[in-house]
Amino acid sequence: MDTAQARQAMVDRQVRPHDVTDLRILGALLDVPRERFLDPAHRALAYLDTEVPVSTASPRAMLKPIVFGKLLQAAGIRETDRVLDVGCATGYSAAILARLAGHVVALEEDAALAAAATANLAAAGATNVSVVTGALVAGSRQSGPYGVILLEGRSEVAPEPLCEQLAEGGRLLAVIGGAPMGKATIYTRLGPHVTALPLFDAGAPVLPGFVKPPEFVF
Repeated sequence: MDTAQARQAMVDRQVRPHDVTDLRILGALLDVPRERFLDPAHRALAYLDTEVPVSTASPRAMLKPIVFGKLLQAAGIRETDRVLDVGCATGYSAAILARLAGHVVALEEDAALAAAATANLAAAGATNVSVVTGALVAGSRQSGPYGVILLEGRSEVAPEPLCEQLAEGGRLLAVIGGAPMGKATIYTRLGPHVTALPLFDAGAPVLPGFVKPPEFVF
């Protein structure tokens, strides 16, 4: 597979036609080799229009390029922003964010994935990323507040504890709702209030800890 050609096709045929026009985002997607963040068994799937498993040892997957690109566009990431990447897995999303933001805190609760992310990001030269291990639902309050928080998967519940870690004017982007299709949503902090605005329909694998508790039925 010609990976450079495959990356170009991903941008031209999947991402750009879905209203992702920010040249910084498109440039980052073209520059970062997506396949290097996958184990060898899944590298041939790197540029397909689907959620790609990151490892044979984990159920976690990368977001579809379309969904990831549109979330990045909606986030409006500035070069001075501090970003929390929730569920960074093997580090691909953090490597993209590192090219858009001032600093990225890449949060992962799976120790093996966090170790892979650390190695992958070092190999990619992403010096403005800190990999942090901890529960995804708890965020990383000690490293905040954040201008942007991005969830690398779906949440079945409103991510209120994470919204508390937003800076004034900060934005949280996530796919919210049940399977198979949720709603990409932007949460914005203005003073003590957080507003939620649905953006577009999107599917994504649910992240650990973001499953809606079962309701008790009499």
